[in-house]
Amino acid sequence: MIIKILADGGAMAPGPALSQKLGPAGINIGQVIQKINEATDSFKGIKVPVEIDINTSAKTFTVKVFSPPASELLKKELGIESGSGNHNKMKVGNASIEQIISVAKTKLPNMLARDLKSAVRNIVGTCVSLGILIENKHPHEIQKEIESGFYDKEIKSEKMETSKEKRKELDDYFKKIKEEQDKLLKAEQAAKEAEKAAAEATAAPAAATATPAKAPEKSKK
Repeated sequence: MIIKILADGGAMAPGPALSQKLGPAGINIGQVIQKINEATDSFKGIKVPVEIDINTSAKTFTVKVFSPPASELLKKELGIESGSGNHNKMKVGNASIEQIISVAKTKLPNMLARDLKSAVRNIVGTCVSLGILIENKHPHEIQKEIESGFYDKEIKSEKMETSKEKRKELDDYFKKIKEEQDKLLKAEQAAKEAEKAAAEATAAPAAATATPAKAPEKSKK
Protein backbone atom coordinates (compact mmCIF):
# COMPACT_ATOMS: atom_id res chain seq x y z
CA MET A 1 0.00 0.00 0.00
CA ILE A 2 1.35 3.41 -0.99
CA ILE A 3 0.23 6.66 0.65
CA LYS A 4 1.10 9.95 -1.02
CA ILE A 5 1.16 13.13 1.05
CA LEU A 6 2.45 16.69 0.93
CA ALA A 7 4.40 17.17 4.14
CA ASP A 8 5.71 20.29 5.88
CA GLY A 9 9.45 19.90 5.52
CA GLY A 10 11.01 18.83 8.82
CA ALA A 11 7.90 19.80 10.76
CA MET A 12 5.13 17.37 9.95
CA ALA A 13 2.65 16.78 12.78
CA PRO A 14 0.16 13.93 13.33
CA GLY A 15 -3.23 14.45 11.73
CA PRO A 16 -6.50 12.53 11.42
CA ALA A 17 -6.13 11.97 7.66
CA LEU A 18 -2.84 10.09 8.04
CA SER A 19 -3.97 8.29 11.22
CA GLN A 20 -7.03 6.87 9.44
CA LYS A 21 -4.80 5.38 6.77
CA LEU A 22 -2.01 4.07 9.00
CA GLY A 23 -4.16 2.86 11.88
CA PRO A 24 -5.87 -0.05 10.10
CA ALA A 25 -2.49 -1.12 8.70
CA GLY A 26 -1.08 -1.42 12.23
CA ILE A 27 1.69 1.12 11.60
CA ASN A 28 2.96 3.38 14.39
CA ILE A 29 2.17 6.92 13.22
CA GLY A 30 4.78 8.44 15.56
CA GLN A 31 7.55 6.44 13.87
CA VAL A 32 6.29 7.47 10.43
CA ILE A 33 6.20 11.16 11.38
CA GLN A 34 9.72 10.95 12.81
CA LYS A 35 11.05 9.28 9.66
CA ILE A 36 9.40 11.86 7.39
CA ASN A 37 10.73 14.79 9.42
CA GLU A 38 14.26 13.35 9.36
CA ALA A 39 14.08 12.83 5.60
CA THR A 40 12.67 16.31 4.88
CA ASP A 41 14.72 18.28 7.40
CA SER A 42 16.64 20.10 4.65
CA PHE A 43 13.34 21.40 3.22
CA LYS A 44 12.11 23.28 6.29
CA GLY A 45 9.48 25.88 5.55
CA ILE A 46 8.21 24.33 2.32
CA LYS A 47 5.83 21.58 1.25
CA VAL A 48 7.48 18.32 0.21
CA PRO A 49 5.93 15.42 -1.77
CA VAL A 50 6.36 12.18 0.18
CA GLU A 51 5.41 8.54 -0.51
CA ILE A 52 4.94 6.04 2.31
CA ASP A 53 5.26 2.45 1.06
CA ILE A 54 3.59 0.13 3.58
CA ASN A 55 4.01 -3.62 3.80
CA THR A 56 0.76 -4.53 5.57
CA SER A 57 1.72 -8.15 6.21
CA ALA A 58 5.11 -7.38 7.75
CA LYS A 59 3.86 -4.15 9.41
CA THR A 60 6.83 -2.21 8.01
CA PHE A 61 7.16 0.93 5.92
CA THR A 62 9.63 2.94 3.87
CA VAL A 63 9.58 6.68 3.18
CA LYS A 64 10.49 8.15 -0.21
CA VAL A 65 10.97 11.91 -0.50
CA PHE A 66 10.68 13.82 -3.76
CA SER A 67 12.04 17.30 -4.32
CA PRO A 68 9.51 20.10 -3.72
CA PRO A 69 7.94 21.98 -6.65
CA ALA A 70 10.37 24.35 -8.39
CA SER A 71 8.25 27.32 -7.35
CA GLU A 72 8.60 26.39 -3.66
CA LEU A 73 12.36 25.95 -3.98
CA LEU A 74 12.72 29.31 -5.70
CA LYS A 75 10.67 31.09 -3.03
CA LYS A 76 12.81 29.54 -0.30
CA GLU A 77 16.03 30.38 -2.15
CA LEU A 78 15.04 34.03 -2.51
CA GLY A 79 13.34 34.32 0.87
CA ILE A 80 9.95 35.35 -0.54
CA GLU A 81 6.53 34.19 0.62
CA SER A 82 4.71 34.15 -2.71
CA GLY A 83 5.03 34.81 -6.40
CA SER A 84 3.71 37.83 -8.23
CA GLY A 85 -0.01 38.16 -8.82
CA ASN A 86 0.80 39.98 -12.05
CA HIS A 87 4.21 38.87 -13.29
CA ASN A 88 4.10 41.21 -16.30
CA LYS A 89 3.98 44.30 -14.07
CA MET A 90 5.19 43.30 -10.61
CA LYS A 91 8.47 41.56 -9.75
CA VAL A 92 9.11 39.85 -6.42
CA GLY A 93 12.81 39.04 -6.51
CA ASN A 94 16.14 39.15 -8.34
CA ALA A 95 18.02 35.85 -8.47
CA SER A 96 21.61 35.16 -9.41
CA ILE A 97 22.39 32.50 -12.00
CA GLU A 98 24.10 30.60 -9.17
CA GLN A 99 20.80 30.42 -7.27
CA ILE A 100 19.05 29.13 -10.37
CA ILE A 101 21.72 26.45 -10.80
CA SER A 102 21.30 25.46 -7.14
CA VAL A 103 17.54 24.99 -7.51
CA ALA A 104 17.99 23.14 -10.82
CA LYS A 105 20.50 20.74 -9.24
CA THR A 106 18.03 19.98 -6.44
CA LYS A 107 15.20 19.34 -8.90
CA LEU A 108 17.20 17.45 -11.54
CA PRO A 109 16.69 13.91 -10.11
CA ASN A 110 12.91 14.34 -10.38
CA MET A 111 12.85 16.13 -13.73
CA LEU A 112 12.66 14.89 -17.31
CA ALA A 113 15.57 17.19 -18.17
CA ARG A 114 18.48 15.28 -19.73
CA ASP A 115 21.19 17.36 -18.06
CA LEU A 116 21.78 20.27 -15.68
CA LYS A 117 21.68 22.86 -18.47
CA SER A 118 18.19 21.69 -19.49
CA ALA A 119 17.13 21.75 -15.83
CA VAL A 120 18.41 25.33 -15.48
CA ARG A 121 16.33 26.36 -18.51
CA ASN A 122 13.25 24.80 -16.89
CA ILE A 123 13.82 26.66 -13.62
CA VAL A 124 14.29 29.92 -15.53
CA GLY A 125 10.90 29.26 -17.14
CA THR A 126 9.32 28.97 -13.69
CA CYS A 127 10.77 32.37 -12.77
CA VAL A 128 8.63 33.96 -15.49
CA SER A 129 5.30 33.06 -13.85
CA LEU A 130 6.58 33.90 -10.36
CA GLY A 131 7.75 37.36 -11.39
CA ILE A 132 11.42 36.74 -10.56
CA LEU A 133 14.21 38.59 -12.34
CA ILE A 134 17.53 36.85 -12.93
CA GLU A 135 20.81 38.78 -13.06
CA ASN A 136 18.78 42.04 -13.28
CA LYS A 137 17.07 40.76 -16.44
CA HIS A 138 13.77 39.23 -17.52
CA PRO A 139 13.95 35.41 -17.56
CA HIS A 140 13.31 35.40 -21.32
CA GLU A 141 16.62 37.23 -21.82
CA ILE A 142 18.39 34.71 -19.57
CA GLN A 143 16.91 31.83 -21.60
CA LYS A 144 18.52 33.24 -24.74
CA GLU A 145 21.84 33.70 -22.97
CA ILE A 146 21.76 30.11 -21.70
CA GLU A 147 21.05 28.80 -25.19
CA SER A 148 23.94 30.88 -26.57
CA GLY A 149 26.31 29.29 -24.03
CA PHE A 150 26.85 32.46 -22.02
CA TYR A 151 26.49 30.59 -18.69
CA ASP A 152 28.08 27.28 -19.75
CA LYS A 153 31.08 27.81 -17.46
CA GLU A 154 28.88 28.32 -14.35
CA ILE A 155 26.62 25.39 -15.24
CA LYS A 156 29.43 22.94 -16.04
CA SER A 157 31.20 23.79 -12.78
CA GLU A 158 27.85 23.63 -10.93
CA LYS A 159 28.56 27.00 -9.36
CA MET A 160 25.96 27.58 -6.64
CA GLU A 161 27.50 30.25 -4.40
CA THR A 162 26.74 33.93 -5.03
CA SER A 163 29.49 36.33 -3.96
CA LYS A 164 28.63 39.02 -1.42
CA GLU A 165 29.50 41.74 -3.93
CA LYS A 166 27.22 40.29 -6.58
CA ARG A 167 24.41 39.72 -4.08
CA LYS A 168 24.59 43.37 -3.04
CA GLU A 169 24.46 44.53 -6.67
CA LEU A 170 21.42 42.38 -7.35
CA ASP A 171 19.68 43.56 -4.17
CA ASP A 172 20.42 47.23 -4.90
CA TYR A 173 19.03 46.88 -8.41
CA PHE A 174 15.86 45.19 -7.17
CA LYS A 175 15.43 47.83 -4.48
CA LYS A 176 15.08 50.44 -7.23
CA ILE A 177 12.64 48.23 -9.12
CA LYS A 178 10.54 47.77 -5.99
CA GLU A 179 10.48 51.50 -5.30
CA GLU A 180 9.14 52.11 -8.82
CA GLN A 181 6.56 49.38 -8.36
CA ASP A 182 5.41 50.84 -5.05
CA LYS A 183 4.99 54.27 -6.69
CA LEU A 184 2.95 52.67 -9.47
CA LEU A 185 0.73 50.84 -6.98
CA LYS A 186 0.11 54.03 -4.99
CA ALA A 187 -0.73 55.94 -8.17
CA GLU A 188 -3.16 53.23 -9.28
CA GLN A 189 -4.77 53.14 -5.85
CA ALA A 190 -5.13 56.94 -5.78
CA ALA A 191 -6.70 56.87 -9.26
CA LYS A 192 -9.23 54.25 -8.15
CA GLU A 193 -10.13 56.23 -5.03
CA ALA A 194 -10.53 59.41 -7.09
CA GLU A 195 -12.73 57.60 -9.59
CA LYS A 196 -14.85 56.18 -6.78
CA ALA A 197 -15.19 59.60 -5.13
CA ALA A 198 -16.21 61.19 -8.45
CA ALA A 199 -18.84 58.52 -9.01
CA GLU A 200 -20.24 59.04 -5.50
CA ALA A 201 -20.28 62.84 -5.99
CA THR A 202 -22.21 62.45 -9.24
CA ALA A 203 -24.68 60.02 -7.72
CA ALA A 204 -25.46 62.17 -4.61
CA PRO A 205 -27.15 65.17 -6.35
CA ALA A 206 -29.09 62.84 -8.59
CA ALA A 207 -30.46 61.01 -5.59
CA ALA A 208 -31.32 64.31 -3.81
CA THR A 209 -33.30 65.75 -6.76
CA ALA A 210 -35.08 62.56 -7.66
CA THR A 211 -38.90 63.01 -7.61
CA PRO A 212 -40.37 60.93 -4.81
CA ALA A 213 -42.85 58.33 -5.85
CA LYS A 214 -46.49 59.56 -5.59
CA ALA A 215 -48.54 57.73 -3.00
CA PRO A 216 -51.62 56.03 -4.47
CA GLU A 217 -54.90 57.92 -3.86
CA LYS A 218 -57.44 56.39 -1.58
CA SER A 219 -60.65 55.38 -3.35
CA LYS A 220 -63.68 57.48 -2.47
CA LYS A 221 -66.67 55.69 -1.04
